[in-house]
Amino acid sequence: MPTSLPSQLPRAKLPDAEKITINLGHIDLGRIDLLVAEGFYGNRTDFIRTAIRNHLHTHADTLRDVVARKMLVLGLQHFGVAELTAVRQAGEQLDIRVLGLASIAPDVSPQLAREAIASITVLGVLQASPTVKAALADRIH
Repeated sequence: MPTSLPSQLPRAKLPDAEKITINLGHIDLGRIDLLVAEGFYGNRTDFIRTAIRNHLHTHADTLRDVVARKMLVLGLQHFGVAELTAVRQAGEQLDIRVLGLASIAPDVSPQLAREAIASITVLGVLQASPTVKAALADRIH
């Protein structure tokens, strides 16, 4: 039966943000620049982050309900060789569900990952070596 196991080992410093690119119309961009020039925001990025946070806050109840219903781990979940080896030795496999960042240590082999991980659902970012991602490609949703 698949289980979920959070890591208890010390973690390497991971980035706390992911870079995205968006396209905005000239008028919207001009309006943002005007608010920045008037001192409402420090820069365009501050405006965009604030707008996104405000919009997410508007949907907070819905997000909370969906996280609970889908049994997602909120935040960071890291998996190292020790955790995955223990899961494999117990004859189990993990069903990983994360809203945020799921990280598989660089020293985890593709074979260990396949033996210990039944499925991965990540709403956010999955950090793993290219070989581990390739080995788990049929299990990443």
